[in-house]
Amino acid sequence: MSNPLTRIKSIEQSMADTDEPEHSLRKNLSAWNLIVFGVSVVIGAGIFTITASTAGNKAGPAISLSFVMAAIACALAALCYAEFASTVPVAGSAYTFGYATFGEFLAWILGWDLILEFAVGAAVVAKGWSSYLGSVFGFAGGTVDIGGLAVDWGAMAIIAVVTTLLVLGTRLSSQVSAVITAIKVAVVLMVIIVGFFYVKSENYAPFVPPAETGAGTEKSVDSTLFSLMTGGGDSAYGWYGVLAAASIVFFAFIGFDVVATTAEETRNPRKDVPRGILGSLAIVTVLYVLVTIVVTGMVSYKQLATGPDGDAKNLADAFALNGVTWAEKIIAIGALAGLTTVVMVLMLGQSRVLFAMCRDGLLPRSLSKTSTRFGTPARLTILIGVVVAIVAGFFPIDKLEEMVNVGTLFAFIVVAAGVVVLRRTRPDLERGFTVPGGPVIPVLAILACLWLMLNLSALTWIRFIVWMVIGVAIYFLYSQRHSMVGKRERGEVADPVGSPERQ
Repeated sequence: MSNPLTRIKSIEQSMADTDEPEHSLRKNLSAWNLIVFGVSVVIGAGIFTITASTAGNKAGPAISLSFVMAAIACALAALCYAEFASTVPVAGSAYTFGYATFGEFLAWILGWDLILEFAVGAAVVAKGWSSYLGSVFGFAGGTVDIGGLAVDWGAMAIIAVVTTLLVLGTRLSSQVSAVITAIKVAVVLMVIIVGFFYVKSENYAPFVPPAETGAGTEKSVDSTLFSLMTGGGDSAYGWYGVLAAASIVFFAFIGFDVVATTAEETRNPRKDVPRGILGSLAIVTVLYVLVTIVVTGMVSYKQLATGPDGDAKNLADAFALNGVTWAEKIIAIGALAGLTTVVMVLMLGQSRVLFAMCRDGLLPRSLSKTSTRFGTPARLTILIGVVVAIVAGFFPIDKLEEMVNVGTLFAFIVVAAGVVVLRRTRPDLERGFTVPGGPVIPVLAILACLWLMLNLSALTWIRFIVWMVIGVAIYFLYSQRHSMVGKRERGEVADPVGSPERQ
């Protein structure tokens, strides 16, 4: 009997599980569908909200460097995801990869981590969608006061809509995403083209603003872990600010890894998943860098700083400061469209990770049954929709973006390490895509992600550790005893691949 903490689920077992009639997903996605999913989830909250405010508060014109740093880290991780997903085309993304390489306990930690990434991300973005709803239709936003309790009905409404689409099928979701993505990409291109005519060279000086007096020496839980370790204190401007900004704008790239969660639903995963991951990341990186260059050239970074009333600036403010008031409504429409698809694809990723965990017995297995009509985990998707809608509708969670970042970076590190491990333990596996350069790129991916994690605030780390402690407790109280891998080892259920799990 193997150690419950380190027992792995073999690649063969993972593949065999996808053939169970009641627990299998319908294969109907192409490389184009995956690129649409990737672009639709990545171009959203980051481009329309984080760009201007982070430039004003942290990095100044050097925000473009921050985006490049974040993009490099994402690109290194994306290559690792592409190799893993083409080798193990099973729902679950980093969770499934971790199960095949490091064992059940770390797989559970990764799955619990991804729940944090997708659920908090979807709720945060849904609240952003609600606020833009008011901008588009001319009212105060999608909230209402009920007995002194602020209820965000706008956030709950968009979650209800996307949950319905996801229940009806991933192909329909992709088709809807394609239409909405075309709208928001057109708005982003408008920002770049129109904004270019208002660029003033003097706004780029100084490119890296000097650290503000006092801001670079004060220490608090809002300081980055790296600045606390090196005595830098809070990170406002200067190179500490640029580095901190890279860790914040990383939120704008989150989502390309969702493509890996759909590998099991892809017709030709060994070729199409790498194309979907790398293609979507390349497109959004170019658009992001161009937007940052234009926006910081349109106005001084000081005009983009959050005001004393706490009102954060966005892309529309840069145009308003140049008298281009007509652009505000168009940008709001683009943001509304963009955030719609972000919520949809984050909810998709959430459902597929939980589906894989339920199918493995680490969470109630009955929730992994798929609909015979739609070929989706309808029951699980609806449950997720209800929970996320309640969180977004009733709780003030709009300050938790960094929680999503730390969870995602942790998953990236494990996937990159898993590529190296799986090459040593299973060199015989057919790989549709192989990361070039041997172990060099995976190691660089690990270092880059660790670097970004160190530049997140200490408070974010505290929250992350608390979340992980809760996850560990659930594993030992429930998951370890109900694991399907464990039950097969004990002879309680049949092993469909006809051989014991590899130890």
